[in-house]
Amino acid sequence: MSKLSFKHKCLIACISFFSYSLAAHGPVTPQSIDTSELPQLGEEWLERNPYRSETGDVRKKTLAIGASGYNQNCARCHGLGGVSGGIAPDLRMLATDYDGDEWYGYRVQNGAVRNGAVYMPKMSEHLSQEALWAIRTWLESVEKN
Repeated sequence: MSKLSFKHKCLIACISFFSYSLAAHGPVTPQSIDTSELPQLGEEWLERNPYRSETGDVRKKTLAIGASGYNQNCARCHGLGGVSGGIAPDLRMLATDYDGDEWYGYRVQNGAVRNGAVYMPKMSEHLSQEALWAIRTWLESVEKN
């Protein structure tokens, strides 16, 4: 077995150090979403997805905003394109009825904490109701395999 030179040892140490620091970037702040083109919903949280039955241009805009919002704020844990890698729940699998809306609403308003560790922040503290329901609407449109 050959010995590594001092230069190679330094290179390995640098790669290891910088790789670790990239992975340990700390908490990520949710990114705001412009929902000014969507029907406004008010301050009180609605129990049902108000955008589910929208059609035409409003539906297209809702889906575009929802996709962008998901990719900016949710994909990191819940998977690209809405497809979970198994670490966090696959949100495409939520029922598209009152029960699914209730679970979704509870989770985005209260987050997820286990044994004192925050697994998901209270998204409603950072994103509007319009943004969160647009994300849910987009998730419902993504094909389930």
